[in-house]
Amino acid sequence: MQPNLAALLLSALLFAQVTTGCASTEAQVRAASGAYAQVNGLNMYYEVHGPASGRPLVLLHGGGSTIDTSFGRLIPMLARDHRLIAVEQQAHGHTADVDRPLSFEQMADDTAALLQQLHVQDADIMGFSNGGVIAMQIALRHRPLVHSLILASTYFKHDGCYSYMWEGFPTATLDVMPKALRDAYLQVSPQGEAGLMSQFHKTVAMMMSFKDLDEGALRAISAPVLVLSADGDVIRPEHAVEMLRVFPHAQLALFPGAIHGGYIRAAESGDNKAGSRVPELTAAMIHEFLNEAKE
Repeated sequence: MQPNLAALLLSALLFAQVTTGCASTEAQVRAASGAYAQVNGLNMYYEVHGPASGRPLVLLHGGGSTIDTSFGRLIPMLARDHRLIAVEQQAHGHTADVDRPLSFEQMADDTAALLQQLHVQDADIMGFSNGGVIAMQIALRHRPLVHSLILASTYFKHDGCYSYMWEGFPTATLDVMPKALRDAYLQVSPQGEAGLMSQFHKTVAMMMSFKDLDEGALRAISAPVLVLSADGDVIRPEHAVEMLRVFPHAQLALFPGAIHGGYIRAAESGDNKAGSRVPELTAAMIHEFLNEAKE
């Protein structure tokens, strides 16, 4: 793999890049509808979209990202028919950091506690990239809460990603984080430059301490699972197929000609094709999956 592409994909997994659409009127309307909840010592930001009733689809953004940078393109399409609850994790976006490390387990517990406050006992969970790891941790730690899982460009063990990704963390610097993302973080975060630096170092530490999830425990998850990935992803295509085999009731969609999150037009994909209809196809696929998983 060419070095410049390797650097791009490392950056993609660490931090979701920002597109000009983040400053759109649509994004501003979404932000205006946000709220906060006190969760495990955290003032956690979340947004609710779509119908007022029905089983919600919970959206979990990627590492270093926000609701908008991961799901800004999908939310208007999914909210037509589905109740959405989108959250921003500790040290991400509007949610201020607190005095504790970042961990996938803690973020799963925070999300579950938020849903409990919102009186949600049965939810579909969609996680993108690191958000997918959080989604799997919710299924492992709070199994009754999970009706179905949508796992987008994610992994459950080290060799699910190309090795260069893990090799880059020990020497990673803030330069890996694009200026556009730094600016976007500073625009919404209550903690400014100090929060930005803390997020970066805590994210690197979390990734360097990542331990493979228990494959046997994942095999015991009986909920329907939709695995989404791309043939040019930082996630190896073979791992996407492996995830299909691990979960007892899984489906797989592997998108051609795309990198990390391109099929949902996540910001880090670098997809600036305003006329692309691939996200619409992805939204339709998610809609069909959720309809099949209703019962």
